[in-house]
Amino acid sequence: MNKTACIVLAAGDGKRMKSHKPKVLMNVLFKPMLGWVLDSAEGISPGEICVVVGSGEEQVKKYLEGRGRSCTTARQAERKGTGHAVMQAENTLKNSENVLILCGDAPFIDEETVLNALKVHTEGGCGVTVITAVPDDPFGYGRIIRDEKGDLLKIVEQKDASKEELAVKEINSGAYWFNSRALLEALPKLSQSNAAGEYYLTDAVSLIRESGKRAAVSTAQNKYIVLGANSRTDLSSLNEYARERVLAELMEGGVEIPCRDGVIIGKDVRIGQDTVILPNTIIRGRCRIGSSCEIGPSSLIESCTVGDGVILNNVQAYESVVESGAKIGPFAQLRPGSHIGQNVKIGDFVEIKNSNIGEKTSVAHLAYLGDADVGRGVNFGCGCITANYDGVNKFRTKIGDDAFIGCNTNLIAPVEIGANASTGAGSTITENVPADSLALERADTKIIEHWEKNRLRKKK
Repeated sequence: MNKTACIVLAAGDGKRMKSHKPKVLMNVLFKPMLGWVLDSAEGISPGEICVVVGSGEEQVKKYLEGRGRSCTTARQAERKGTGHAVMQAENTLKNSENVLILCGDAPFIDEETVLNALKVHTEGGCGVTVITAVPDDPFGYGRIIRDEKGDLLKIVEQKDASKEELAVKEINSGAYWFNSRALLEALPKLSQSNAAGEYYLTDAVSLIRESGKRAAVSTAQNKYIVLGANSRTDLSSLNEYARERVLAELMEGGVEIPCRDGVIIGKDVRIGQDTVILPNTIIRGRCRIGSSCEIGPSSLIESCTVGDGVILNNVQAYESVVESGAKIGPFAQLRPGSHIGQNVKIGDFVEIKNSNIGEKTSVAHLAYLGDADVGRGVNFGCGCITANYDGVNKFRTKIGDDAFIGCNTNLIAPVEIGANASTGAGSTITENVPADSLALERADTKIIEHWEKNRLRKKK
């Protein structure tokens, strides 16, 4: 039997979001809220994580598969409350000693809070431990009423609370540690005799306490664990809070952000000391950026690895590697599969796609390199392209070390340019060029005198 398990409640409709996606897949800093919750759950290494799905079931399952980490699912065909949702994960409860219950739309639950609560739960031999928070404004949340020992006496909902109970600021976060056996015994006793006609998980807390088992409380230091979203406005607030939190953590770690206007950085991004992030820059996905870089202004970097001392000015880069000392931009794009070597220079209006660019190579401006393998120290003049696609298949271009590619050269793949070879400006190269040679491939110049069209244009 696994000692711990986790059940994530992710079956809600989220109708107020007015989206074709279930609420748990709405993004906070480009990552679904469910992803934030699963990150925290996975951080404690439970024996099993079970996600209770309902609305948008197939979309949620597809997202879980894309994460590449094992999760089981349980289906809640009808939404009959949080207690009913947990009932659907009965097998998970039977195969664990203690179970963590989390809400899939409360993204800011953190690993530290969960582990602190588990310590309280196990050391106290508890039947249930409720994770609580003390927000600035507790309105709308169930209040935590403690007994004289400091344990949980009851959870009182806002609408049912007395004046004295409403004065309590400690609230139920909706996250719990349960002894699995105690919860299995309590679930069949839940009743739908309430205004909503639902099975409430909070009633299970009361039943466990009434059975003589201890009901403890673990108060989170992070008061934001209770934040969720029921509307696009709420979602915007979550994004802004998360954005500011990530930027603050980065600056505390030595990243320089002189002006935060338009700077949005995802939670999975890691950035080294003394790197400067300039305005209107978005960094998302699993990016790793080194030290002493300058990123921006107006750059979009997604799922890239960037070395030290790199400059990315007005660059869009996706799923690529940029090694140390490279300088790229402005107005350049790295499409997926690109690998830029050390000290490479890529100028304005250049697009690189699925290509390897060797160290100290220079691609000045107005160029396209697709499906190319380029050696070190190569120089590209203005307007060079690799014609990699014939309308059916794509082919690669290979260029050796120290080659010189003249302005407006078209390299018709598959083609290979040898080391230290050169192409004349304006050439369209269709055959391999040996090392240490010059290739010229141009049509003969034809001059037609007294061109009537030009004469007519002049008269106009």
